[in-house]
Amino acid sequence: MVRDIAVFGGSAHPELSAEICANLGVPLRPVRVQRFANDCLEVQLQANCRERDVFLIQPLVTPVQENLVELLLMLDAARGASAARTTVVMPHYAYARSDKKDAPRISIGGRLVADLLVAAGASRVLAMTLHSPQVHGFFSVPVDHLHALRELAAHFRGQDLSNVTVVSPDLGNAKEAAHFARLLGVPVAAGAKQRFADDRVVISSVIGEVHGRDVIVLDDEIAKGSTVLELLVRLRELGARSVRVACTHGLFAAGALAKLASQPDVLEIVCTNTVPIPVGERVPKLRVLSIAPALAEAMRRIHNGESVSALFDPS
Repeated sequence: MVRDIAVFGGSAHPELSAEICANLGVPLRPVRVQRFANDCLEVQLQANCRERDVFLIQPLVTPVQENLVELLLMLDAARGASAARTTVVMPHYAYARSDKKDAPRISIGGRLVADLLVAAGASRVLAMTLHSPQVHGFFSVPVDHLHALRELAAHFRGQDLSNVTVVSPDLGNAKEAAHFARLLGVPVAAGAKQRFADDRVVISSVIGEVHGRDVIVLDDEIAKGSTVLELLVRLRELGARSVRVACTHGLFAAGALAKLASQPDVLEIVCTNTVPIPVGERVPKLRVLSIAPALAEAMRRIHNGESVSALFDPS
């Protein structure tokens, strides 16, 4: 039993909050959220926070702006209640995709939202698979950055890997794909991708051998699925034998899950539960792995002042 800890979950993903607390062996403390007549939110943490180690669990998922403001208000409430330290547990940071100025007069939302969280009272952040490494540096407080590669690798180790190649859809994710391939003991390949719009990408070629291979496509997140669908076209042209798709954040917007599942050469779609996937949208090919044990162990280590990076030491 962890003592002097108070864990609260926002409205974004109550199932994950409950599962994390079950793994920690602590109760999930209640949060009251109400909306005034003028549409403003009010948040009350309904348990004692004074001089406690407070953890606030809230992935930034649809509706992102509602969930963000709710998290900011939870942080403000914890600070006003004299919490000793407040850690934001953010399994998915949606604004991480806004991480660079790639057009004139464009906002960098990833940095702005990081500043807002710190201004609201965040002492530290626990995140899972940020979109790019530089997002870590947007925060002026300590960030513990976890990944789900071990959970994904454990799932695929139960299959025949003798003919498998891991493929990253683009060169930006190639480092993670190479790490994943090492965990599985298989070769890696990567797509050469150009993005022309949020839902229009072109993958001109695949660097690496995929002919006759069983491919595992690894990406950090899948939103509309346009990148993976484009990669599937190239993989078919290059003679890949079968395809499995894996990602950490299964956002699956605009019917992406159904589109991917309808591809006959896609045998399986694997993601984690960093974001909620409505039961009605799930398909038989989908497998959702839980990252609650990993987040709970990281929270326990943060609370006890132990190393979080040791979670990723070679086993």
